[in-house]
Amino acid sequence: MLDVRGLGKSFAGPRPRTVFTGVDLALSAGDYVAVMGESGIGKSTLLNLIAGLDAVGEGSIRLDGVELTALDDDALTELRRRRLGFVFQAFHILPYLTVAQNVALPLSLLGAGQDEAARKVAAMLAEVGLAERGASMPRELSGGELQRVAIARALIHRPGLVLADEPTGNLDPETAGQVLRLLRERIKAGGAAGILVTHSRAAAETADRILMLTPAGLRALAPR
Repeated sequence: MLDVRGLGKSFAGPRPRTVFTGVDLALSAGDYVAVMGESGIGKSTLLNLIAGLDAVGEGSIRLDGVELTALDDDALTELRRRRLGFVFQAFHILPYLTVAQNVALPLSLLGAGQDEAARKVAAMLAEVGLAERGASMPRELSGGELQRVAIARALIHRPGLVLADEPTGNLDPETAGQVLRLLRERIKAGGAAGILVTHSRAAAETADRILMLTPAGLRALAPR
């Protein structure tokens, strides 16, 4: 599924800085890992590299046997549309579209027909507990409901890899727990692999294993 070897990232300029180096990570379908680390250590940068959004400084990233560093921008865009799902802290739900229209966006980008998209969206909204909210506008939803919409949108096209960047940072603890359980459940049910980036140990413990990002790479974090 995902094979990351010797990944490193540095920034040039008047004050060059190495963010991290020597990152190795291998995930198979069904794997769900959490990545923790100090603020500014590069957790979001790591996700951006895996998603092909940032240029790799050193190392290799292979997704389903495809070397991402060998792809041009158009090929990377197509790979993201088909194989990746994203969940962000800020939801990124489009305010002028209904819930159903927001969830359907990845299918539209992949050229799905209206009837097919409508069926899949209805089924996915039911899976995340929002079966009755498809016609609602985002302003009518709570923060927890908006993140459920974001999860539905991330998974609607059955991606192989889901990347979640602090997905509960804006939620209260009870709602965060519900969202994290849902995220894990739906990733597993879809046969995907998932990476959860978080500063919260409680959130990280919903994953199968916890990894700590350091300037020298990833290391396993022992259970408490």
